[in-house]
Amino acid sequence: MTDLARDGTHPGAPPPGVTMSAPDVDTHCPYCALQCGMTLRATPQRVEVRSRQFPTNRGGLCQKGWTAAELLDHPDRLTTPLVRDPHTAQLRPATWDEALDRVARTITGLQTAYGPDSIAVFGGGGLTNEKAYALGKFARVTLRTRNIDYNGRFCMSSAAAAGNRAFGIDRGLPFPLADLAGADTLLLVGANVAETMPPLVRYLVEQKARGGNLIVIDPRVTATARQATLHLQPMPGTDLAVANALLHIAVTEGWVDKDYVETRTAGFDAVRRSVAGYWPAQVERLSGVPVADLETAARALGTAGTAIILTARGAEQHAKGVDTVTAFINLALALGLPGRPGSGYGCLTGQGNGQGGREHGQKADQLPGYRRIDDPAARAHVAGVWGVHPDDLPGPGLSAYELLDSIGSPTGPRALLVFGSNPVVSAPRAGRIQRRLGDLDLLVVADFVLSETAAMADVVLPTAQWAEEDGTMTNLEGRVLRRRALRPPPAGVRTDLSVIAELARRLVGDGMAGNGTTGGRTTGSATDGSGTTGGGAGSSFPEDPRLVFDELRRASAGGIADYAGVTWDRIDAEDGVFWPCPAEDRPGTPRLFAETFPTPDGRARFLPVEHRPAAEEVCPEYPLYLTTGRVLAQYQSGAQTRRIGPLRTAAPNAFLELHPDLASRLGVADGDEVTVHSRRGEMRAPARLSDTIRADTVFAPFHWGGAARANSLTNDALDPTSKMPEFKVCAVRVERA
Repeated sequence: MTDLARDGTHPGAPPPGVTMSAPDVDTHCPYCALQCGMTLRATPQRVEVRSRQFPTNRGGLCQKGWTAAELLDHPDRLTTPLVRDPHTAQLRPATWDEALDRVARTITGLQTAYGPDSIAVFGGGGLTNEKAYALGKFARVTLRTRNIDYNGRFCMSSAAAAGNRAFGIDRGLPFPLADLAGADTLLLVGANVAETMPPLVRYLVEQKARGGNLIVIDPRVTATARQATLHLQPMPGTDLAVANALLHIAVTEGWVDKDYVETRTAGFDAVRRSVAGYWPAQVERLSGVPVADLETAARALGTAGTAIILTARGAEQHAKGVDTVTAFINLALALGLPGRPGSGYGCLTGQGNGQGGREHGQKADQLPGYRRIDDPAARAHVAGVWGVHPDDLPGPGLSAYELLDSIGSPTGPRALLVFGSNPVVSAPRAGRIQRRLGDLDLLVVADFVLSETAAMADVVLPTAQWAEEDGTMTNLEGRVLRRRALRPPPAGVRTDLSVIAELARRLVGDGMAGNGTTGGRTTGSATDGSGTTGGGAGSSFPEDPRLVFDELRRASAGGIADYAGVTWDRIDAEDGVFWPCPAEDRPGTPRLFAETFPTPDGRARFLPVEHRPAAEEVCPEYPLYLTTGRVLAQYQSGAQTRRIGPLRTAAPNAFLELHPDLASRLGVADGDEVTVHSRRGEMRAPARLSDTIRADTVFAPFHWGGAARANSLTNDALDPTSKMPEFKVCAVRVERA
């Protein structure tokens, strides 16, 4: 495993300068959805990180986890609100009263003039369950706006949509992570876990040590692909065709589990007919994957005693991402994998609370418990908990990119409140989104550093970090975990829950929000089903996360993501509780689909899907494919990790990875500055030559802003179902700078 860590550290050992110390507070890493267990201790000099045994990471941490506490006392930490001075146009320190009053006053004026939907909210997949829930409630009850979405739309939406329509439920892994180690064959599609989730690699090592087959599908020879027994290296945007070819071979060779298909699924005949045309030789010409490799992969899956198929962003961040995931689900269903012990299909959730963040209300079309916002029964249930009339809840809003891109239009938002996101760096076609944000009458950003988005804001609200607040997260397995505070926030800093509660009090206390109403015609009169009165608009925004979680449990009760039986005490006692868990005397559900699927007839759904080209193909002017992704030492938009010394040393700047043959044709040497052009913008970065990438493809990490911003190039074409942008492939031209 040592070759997997470019920084030279083993995932289970601390880097230089990090001491192992006695336990103080047990919590979880603030970064990816693996949510590794760790212990924090406060010393007079700093906060120390120690690994701990937890079912997911088993004592291991990556370099990001080991250094996570360095940001807590970083000199860039914001400790006072900032407001933009109308005379100097510069941000200046302000009191909390001045900052919050300015936000509330501006929202009031805009909603009076332009209506409730003139205010928009943009959340994040790193927010705790409590904050995601409170943010969704604040938007719908206090602001009465339909315009709320979050950056998880850029992460998990395609896999979520595909899972919902095939299985009737979206839970990233419908089985515990430990199952990976026992699979005879494990297929990873568009997943570079060695760099994105290093402690997970121990499961791959165990799986291979048992003699298992590890198959990786990726256009690059990544650190994960180097560990594979078989690596399929397709042209970007052709994963769907590869999946259909694998199913074609399985049908031809008789590896379909006929009994499973007949008794547990519906729609196979249409899929069987659709994949009949995906001859391996045809797919080789289309994707570049040799016929022999397609056949070897299909045989390894079709003849395995146990097999697991996992997809990740490489397959999903496309304008056909839902169909691509569906194609791999079709393959899994045909082989009889979902619900079988040690087998199944799953997707690897990315952000720390990417799972819980999309379950409880900050997504444009959803209410808590993963309920649809256009379902009358769902609206009635949640309205009862919130103490408002169902008719007063707004309908579905715009997806994340559509919401951001609508700024400046006659009916678009005029104010935007951002919590836990940095769209100036992370949104596709980022230059356009940056200009859109500049058209706002009011941009409010709640963050703990001055990110690229916060630097544009009219009001910046300094908020607590992960080690300074309690709450819950839901990891990639659907395991609800406890985040515990080591210490209170610094003086002058408030939690997100406090910010939401203070804004709600100001808006409702003055009768301002909701276009002149108090946010609900039955404020304070509806009950939540427990015999207690639900709070009305603004009257029930507690700052205590335990109280928020108890309300979340009631709001989610009976929904797909049912947390009613999950309590903080149970989480502590059981190393987390898997949802659905409908009652306190019922166990959680670590494995789904053992007997049935949560669909109307209990059967999983096959859906025929056809390959189609990328939204933007190469041409003489833009002759190369660009694909984007992450590197080991950085995370998401980099606003946090680029400020941490060891991580900055390990990955100091962006780069463009290209094949030596391509570099030779372009007259580019390793380390030369290159400019990359697309139809939407350009980026500038040093060249990094590598023979591990296809000669028709270049790769750029997306963690940097400014001139090195990869998302200046990426395509904003959207999947018609999930509204996922096509981050993973676009046409570019590369020149020596």
